[in-house]
Amino acid sequence: MIGISDIEAAAGLIAEHVVRTPTVPSPGLSALLGVPVTTKLELLQRTGSFKSRGATAKLLSLSEADRAAGVAAVSGGNHGIALAVMAAALEVKATVVMPRSAPSRAVELAGAAGASVRLTDTMGEAFALVERLRDEGLTLVHPFDDPMVIAGQGTVGLEFADDAGDELTDVLVSIGGGGLIAGVAAALRARRPGVRIWGVETEGAQAMSEALAAGGPVPVALSSIVSTLSAPSVSQLTYDHVAALVEEVLVVPDEEAVRGCLDLAEHAKLWTEPAAGCLLPAARRVLERVGDGARLGLVVCGGNATTSDMSAWARRFGLR
Repeated sequence: MIGISDIEAAAGLIAEHVVRTPTVPSPGLSALLGVPVTTKLELLQRTGSFKSRGATAKLLSLSEADRAAGVAAVSGGNHGIALAVMAAALEVKATVVMPRSAPSRAVELAGAAGASVRLTDTMGEAFALVERLRDEGLTLVHPFDDPMVIAGQGTVGLEFADDAGDELTDVLVSIGGGGLIAGVAAALRARRPGVRIWGVETEGAQAMSEALAAGGPVPVALSSIVSTLSAPSVSQLTYDHVAALVEEVLVVPDEEAVRGCLDLAEHAKLWTEPAAGCLLPAARRVLERVGDGARLGLVVCGGNATTSDMSAWARRFGLR
């Protein structure tokens, strides 16, 4: 299990390379949900998502030999962007493997940063290819199955706990492979032990909720439009953290995640992606469980969606 000392060490390691993102109350979301809402704005992070934290922590922890070999990563979008940009900043050669379902903008940004981008037909094939690249000598920077990456993502929770103080009763965190929620939960449990942590997935990207039902990681079928949450399975490491530290994992339909993006734009003035939009419908479910005395915290994990993406999703689901 990742401890608070691991996360504090990661915070010191990456401090000069990442943004300490704002933690701010949202009057618009508070009015919409009927309870106080505080947001942690990771969409303002370098590369547009929290992923820069874990990628930077891992890169800075590598030996000179591992850096010289070059690094490789598999990604549904944001981890690939983060690794490409941060590797370029640290003068490390990077290869990023993405499924063709990844946002075209993510592919463009990773390539523009100088990474070699490899595309596969499915996410499962992407994970298989990056394993072959590791066998060929590249250094793997896994998106979630790595203690250093989790510690880096945990700095989100460290900052949230420090900057929000005692104002939170419940914090919602999106789940793909589980690296973000594992780190955030570890930090919050140490700094704010009374806070409940809730995970959120989209239907068709339910790797963590299916793992919890099965008693451990299992392969899952992927069908969600939310490629940034679409891990073919969680890891034992992330599963262990969620099983021990998280209240419940809630699953919402893609349509509700996209509607959540539109609501975040209208009520919070935030341009997000569905991996963050899914938090709003989940927040309503949390309030049904815990009552009106809640004070919610939302980790707004990323904003790497284009206007074209959002228009297409809104048309698909008949949303205005």
